[in-house]
Amino acid sequence: MAQMGYCDHPSFHVLRREILFEKSPKISVRHQCTLLGLPRSSLYYQPRGESAETLHLMRLLDTQYTATPFYGIRRMTAWLRMQGYQVNHKRVARLMRQMGIKAIYTKPHLSQATAGHVMYPYLLRGVKVARVNHVWSTDITYIRLHQGFVYLVAMMDWFSRYVLSWALSVTLDGQGYGFNAGQFGVGQVR
Repeated sequence: MAQMGYCDHPSFHVLRREILFEKSPKISVRHQCTLLGLPRSSLYYQPRGESAETLHLMRLLDTQYTATPFYGIRRMTAWLRMQGYQVNHKRVARLMRQMGIKAIYTKPHLSQATAGHVMYPYLLRGVKVARVNHVWSTDITYIRLHQGFVYLVAMMDWFSRYVLSWALSVTLDGQGYGFNAGQFGVGQVR
């Protein structure tokens, strides 16, 4: 499979479309599209969301995956067919890939370290968490909504169990979370 270049990435096309929406009285829309290498028809394109049937199938896949995380594409397809849905393995594979779920099973040679692998020690072994701001942790989970999923990221203090910060995002790319560990000073946390 050919590697995707920077200009071929879908987000690059969205960025170019957003540049066009900035109204410029000196340059016509036609000329702006020519400069950016976009057909004018793509300026007016509105992407469609997932259909209600696809969202229902995704919800079913998520429920079944939660119950049986070892089901792969073939068994999920067979399970959906037993439920009365006419789906093929390619659709189930696309939906599972889109949802970011894979079958959990034992893979060969997972316990063998590679030659250059560094083993990091568990730094909290034997540490008694006895005060605020001693140990922080982060966690990420997804929340199922009526029209899809959102991801929740939380940063919390172990001692007080106080949530220091949280953020929601519709993707797992890490760009939309809006916080990092460096923005919290010790004096700011309760």
